[in-house]
Amino acid sequence: MAKKSLIQREKKRQNLEKKTKILRNSLKKKKITETSSLDEKWEFQKKLQSLPRNSAPTRLHRRCFLTGRPKANYRDFGLSRHLLREMAHACLLPGVTKSSW
Repeated sequence: MAKKSLIQREKKRQNLEKKTKILRNSLKKKKITETSSLDEKWEFQKKLQSLPRNSAPTRLHRRCFLTGRPKANYRDFGLSRHLLREMAHACLLPGVTKSSW
């Protein structure tokens, strides 16, 4: 189980990213399309850099929604590999079967 503080930090980043997503995307589009001079590009870049670091989508990390484990997650299920294996063996995941060849 991950520390509660790390899970809360990740939730805080997700909320901050949701708040600034529209502003960040509009600044990026303006920087690419509406600029004619280098000075205007620099101004848009300064505005982008003035946004909080934790609002960038690259700082988000996918976590297991049951344990909070940050590594070895399956996107389709939202589970870490440990829980996915346990739940598949217990037949709790519909359509998932153990492979054999």
